[in-house]
Amino acid sequence: MQIAVTFRHMEASDPVRAYVEEKLGRVKKYIDEPIEVQVSLSVEKKIRHNADVTITAKGITIKGSEETNDMYAAIDAVVDKIERQLKRYKEKLKAHKPSAGRERRLEKSVVAAESLETGAAPVVIRSSSFDVKPMSVEEAVMQMDLLNKDFLVFTDDRTEEINVVYRRKDGNYGLIVPQAK
Repeated sequence: MQIAVTFRHMEASDPVRAYVEEKLGRVKKYIDEPIEVQVSLSVEKKIRHNADVTITAKGITIKGSEETNDMYAAIDAVVDKIERQLKRYKEKLKAHKPSAGRERRLEKSVVAAESLETGAAPVVIRSSSFDVKPMSVEEAVMQMDLLNKDFLVFTDDRTEEINVVYRRKDGNYGLIVPQAK
């Protein structure tokens, strides 16, 4: 997690910076990909302490702002607010998942390029299997953005067919749907 702390109208303080980093460590459990955090701490008229936090991760941006008469209280309040927003976002993702039991298991293999060029039998370097959960196309695009991947294999929740959604070079999304013969 990359945290950038900016102090406005106050002196830069290592204890305050360490407190911010410690408190923001709580949000790591909600997002496991690289996280960029911008924190702005300011004091106005010596009594209004503002804490603004902007978190950017997995294609989402979450913002929070709090104002109190104590900097540590403002930091606590804004981190609590950010944590509530992340919980709500995670619950929203979980709520979109259809009932269990319909997922499929796929296996992914990585093949050495040299074995394909020589015409010999392909050499499997790595193999892994994973569950493909039923979801809508919109949720698949959202999951792909959250995971910061270029494509996602999923089962369409309406047709129960395996589909692939991918990010095109022009920034749009593509969808591969199997056709029955």
